[in-house]
Amino acid sequence: MGHLDHAAYGWLTPVLSYVMACIGAALGLRCTVCALAATTGSSRRNWLLTAASAIGTGIWTMHFVAMLGFDVTGTEIHYNVPLTVLSLLGAMLVVGAGVFAVGYGRARGRSLVLGGLTTGLGVASMHYLGMAALRLHGSVSYDPLMVGLSVVIAVVAATAALWAALNIKSPVAVTVASLVMGAAVSSMHYTGMLAVAVRVVPSEQALPGATAMQFIFPLAVGLGSYLFITSAFVALSPTADERAASASASASASASASASASAARHLGGGQAAAPVAPSAPAR
Repeated sequence: MGHLDHAAYGWLTPVLSYVMACIGAALGLRCTVCALAATTGSSRRNWLLTAASAIGTGIWTMHFVAMLGFDVTGTEIHYNVPLTVLSLLGAMLVVGAGVFAVGYGRARGRSLVLGGLTTGLGVASMHYLGMAALRLHGSVSYDPLMVGLSVVIAVVAATAALWAALNIKSPVAVTVASLVMGAAVSSMHYTGMLAVAVRVVPSEQALPGATAMQFIFPLAVGLGSYLFITSAFVALSPTADERAASASASASASASASASASAARHLGGGQAAAPVAPSAPAR
């Protein structure tokens, strides 16, 4: 059996992957909160699409940043590019289904359970589809008990995150919820990695696919940049309360201006209608 190292670069990849998971979770939660407060169907749809892409991208980036630190003694590690991209698209699609179930569901409790289950299974499927993209000299096997535990963690984490989106509104609470969700996603990843065993078969044959630095690293950097840019955009977008306050202030200003104009017209009309006093006769 090959020796597995999950942190070949020390604490760099675990910490960085956790940060990416937290950013994706925070962005997804904020977008879901905005979607639930949206007053139009198109606005709600767009916020939910952004939430799905943010959560899916954050989870995928977390997984593969962590995989940059994965090393197996006695073999190189390559990745099947189509399967890796499919894991990203699958994560966005399935997470999107869960987010939309919550965003449009009428029965909150049932929608939460359905959305949490769908999103959690999407997270788990992304992880194991990404693991299926591994190419190395040997074979990979899994401990079924640890696999099952990682799936349970994913479902519980997703359900808790969606519950937070439905019930937590303040920025501080959203931040705390995103830190918890980031920890849960990271725990799911490393629990799944504990299920992995690799039997190395030495070979001189070239491995198919791309190395992590050739493909995973540039893609992770690109997706991480997308998360940071989208986070800035969402942070600068006014909340529903801010929009309501702005509309109320505009309405008050408009009413005040109308009242002032009406008073001016009334005063001007009164002056025009005032009688002119007759001049005194000359002596």
